[in-house]
Amino acid sequence: MYGATSVSINYPHTQFMNLFSLQSRIIVTCSNRLSNYLQQEISELGLVPVRIFKTGVELFGTMQDCIRLNLNLRCASQVLFSIKEFAAYDASDLYNALVKVEWEKIIPAEENFSITSNVTNETITNNLFANVKVKDAIADRFREKTGVRPNSGPELNGVVVHLYWKESIAELFLDTSGETLSKHGYRKIPGKAPMLESLAAANLLALKWDRKSAFINPMCGSGTLAIEAALLASNRKPGLYRSNYSFMHLCGYEESFYLNFYKEIETAVVENCTAKIIASDISEDAVNISKVNAGIAGVEDMITFELCDFAATTIPENEAGVIYFNPEYGDRLGDEIELEETYSRMGDFLKQKCKGYWGYIFTGNLELAKKIGLKPKRRIEFYTGKIDCRLFEYELYAGSREVREV
Repeated sequence: MYGATSVSINYPHTQFMNLFSLQSRIIVTCSNRLSNYLQQEISELGLVPVRIFKTGVELFGTMQDCIRLNLNLRCASQVLFSIKEFAAYDASDLYNALVKVEWEKIIPAEENFSITSNVTNETITNNLFANVKVKDAIADRFREKTGVRPNSGPELNGVVVHLYWKESIAELFLDTSGETLSKHGYRKIPGKAPMLESLAAANLLALKWDRKSAFINPMCGSGTLAIEAALLASNRKPGLYRSNYSFMHLCGYEESFYLNFYKEIETAVVENCTAKIIASDISEDAVNISKVNAGIAGVEDMITFELCDFAATTIPENEAGVIYFNPEYGDRLGDEIELEETYSRMGDFLKQKCKGYWGYIFTGNLELAKKIGLKPKRRIEFYTGKIDCRLFEYELYAGSREVREV
């Protein structure tokens, strides 16, 4: 589901005899406008996306493919594995279909399970009601077949069952991730208005950056962009920072499945990176928070932190690379009038001190962006939360040629 499907799947009655060798539809979800970057990541793993939509990518594979996706993806939110598609017009139809599923072959009796859902059905006014129906079906099936039932609750640290139900068609998934993948696990101190790690990773994938040249991040805040740049340059995958996924709690799971893929990402780390990564901020608290988060990620030695106004940030000479700003937007943290001068200064800084680099400014305030005074080569669309944002790209010529205000 999640829009029109492009892969036809048969769901045999004996499908759960060997869950980890079963092939099915996989939906990898992401935040809006990240799916192109998610597709790029999936393709680089040698897997074949068959459909891309605005909040995800569809492919076909096994539960073991899901394990690999969970450990490797930077831009994803959840990895969903389809186990049943059926017609359901109301809650009774939903319950009747789900009580027939062989839950005792999916969820170990001693495990906890939880339900998540995405429901658009005129008979359902609250998703929690649909969740309760799914939970009741699982519990009743267990009581009938085994005399016991697993515990259920809102925590996503055990088996997670996801229901997608649109009008009269429903699809049941195992959420193999559990807690969202969009948080990469190293940021213990978020700071003010931090960028979500998956969004930061997608921004980096959108840049003209070769992961070997300089990455300069003035106004670094809690350090997310600089840390994600270091992770990308050293090929450190998010799976290195997490030890619990929902797939680990399913019937048939063997630790060797996970350890094989963990070893794969562990040995792929590039220890001696050439990229010069510099992160600066005028706030001492921000710099200290960034250092702590970078230390947890294991990349503190890769990043040079500077306490200064952004205009005093070190720009290595005779280097190619990128300068990346993520300034305040004026809607949450700062007064818009005061920020007009800041945006104008950023434009002057890029033009005067960053020749030969690519400049990038990410903002959710398109009016303030006009104060930068440079003509962008590209305007790349993103969202942060519900804010419509742009990543502006500027080619900062090293010679006499300049791109100036429109």
